[in-house]
Amino acid sequence: MERTTDPSMSSLISSFDAILSDLDGVVYAGPDPIDGAVESLNRAVADGIAVAYVTNNASRSVDAVAEHLNSLGLTTDGHHVVSSAQAAASLAVDHLGSGASVGICGSEALADCARSAGLVVVGLEDGPQAVLQGFDPGLGWQELADASYALADKDVLWVVSNTDMTIPKERGIAPGNGTLVHAVSAATRREPLVAGKPGATIFTTIVERLDVERPVVVGDRLDTDISGAHQAGLPSIAVMTGVQTMSDVLEARTEERPTYVVGNLRELFEEYRHPEVSGGEGAAVAEIDGAARAEADATTVRTQVREGTHSLLGWRTAMAAWWAAHPRENEETRPEVVWS
Repeated sequence: MERTTDPSMSSLISSFDAILSDLDGVVYAGPDPIDGAVESLNRAVADGIAVAYVTNNASRSVDAVAEHLNSLGLTTDGHHVVSSAQAAASLAVDHLGSGASVGICGSEALADCARSAGLVVVGLEDGPQAVLQGFDPGLGWQELADASYALADKDVLWVVSNTDMTIPKERGIAPGNGTLVHAVSAATRREPLVAGKPGATIFTTIVERLDVERPVVVGDRLDTDISGAHQAGLPSIAVMTGVQTMSDVLEARTEERPTYVVGNLRELFEEYRHPEVSGGEGAAVAEIDGAARAEADATTVRTQVREGTHSLLGWRTAMAAWWAAHPRENEETRPEVVWS
């Protein structure tokens, strides 16, 4: 990408007072930090920007997550981490009030979050007012069955931490909490309230805790991070260091389209070059300062990139044109992409 060296230019991050960052695919990949992530997030903190970490993992306490992040070189604490377990407890309190009884189908970390939120943890067999379900690698059939028995009473609230269908592990991709939620849903013919991403509760929880006014969500996954930002009414930055490709972002349905797209977190501190868009639904043109130009119609997006220009500008321009021509898409699109 062409870099700006003019100190008068505003960086992308200067528009915000808080970063709500995903973890896997943004901060680290497996056991290793992603190139540029630690230095960029520490720089944001040094510049007075609140940095919080938003995780759908309900099996670890926020202090354990913070300890892991500190071991990678970040400077944070449990106050700046929000988990889907905390969001689930908060959602239960919103619906039932403090002091309500809840049965836990998940980890002790989820039970601790429930107690911290003012809920009373009881056995699943003891007639709880709500069932809170979250991932626990030691969860077995009996716990899922007990949750199903409790939820046979339609007046019992069912809140789940998240519905991620997969989780990355050292040996590959493993079943996530969503698969366990589906097992209970199949047995009860019920659908739960979802507290974690892509639900809004996990984001509103940390925004209220930090008391910030201009937060931005930073993530690599369209279906959790970016969709969750939409649901919470927050701007989002898709960073291309995780699972999604540029083509994925271009083809995304409307509720999974990010506000900004960057290659890595270092670009938070650079000027963000927005495409200028003309036209609208059915046919649109987008251009960035003569460096890239894209035309989109019903089926095709044609993009021209000036020699020496980083391809990221071309992708941003293609996205802007295609999204302007297709502003309301409930499903992923499949445009023909032509480059020159």
